[in-house]
Amino acid sequence: MSNAIALPRKRGRPPKAGGDYRETRETLCRAGVAALTEKGFSATGIDEILKSVGVPKGSFYHFFASKEAFGAELIALYAEYFARKLDQFFLDESLSPLNRIDAFCRDAERGMKRFGFRRGCLVGNLGQEMGALPEAFRTQLTDVLLDWQARIERCLEAARARGEIPKHADCARWAAYFWIGWEGAVLRAKLERQGEPLRVFADMFQASLRS
Repeated sequence: MSNAIALPRKRGRPPKAGGDYRETRETLCRAGVAALTEKGFSATGIDEILKSVGVPKGSFYHFFASKEAFGAELIALYAEYFARKLDQFFLDESLSPLNRIDAFCRDAERGMKRFGFRRGCLVGNLGQEMGALPEAFRTQLTDVLLDWQARIERCLEAARARGEIPKHADCARWAAYFWIGWEGAVLRAKLERQGEPLRVFADMFQASLRS
């Protein structure tokens, strides 16, 4: 995952009251996702986000009842974005199933490098600070991870059907293992500001699968 979402950003101050409220809401969400992938939820202040995009506090509360409601929306937005990204790779029939997983890993490294390894995974970031977050986030974050797990499980099943991995491979457990390990690799890459942890995990995952 660079799990860093890179939605298009528009220059200038967002429309004021009476203007394009959808554009203002999307601007807030883009800024919020960027902040949470870099700093997490607890360390990100609403005022900081509003200042970065020039949106008044009154406009924020027109769209979101609270910071918690805003956070829940950002998790959902990120999950939707990342599911599309996973499908882009895992459903690419021009590549073998294991090569699809490798292509995803390499693209994720490039994505993190593009942001100087400052941004990681929004879901992973929030999961690490779950003790200080609203309890409602726990189920939401778990559901996102389970969705990602199901997507790579299907890719692994395709690899098993093609003989790329042993017939006895437990694809469900390998899929769970991938995301447990990958989130750790993303954390390490962000900590060290370099992509080696991502490459180590991706290479060892593939080697272990094939053995």
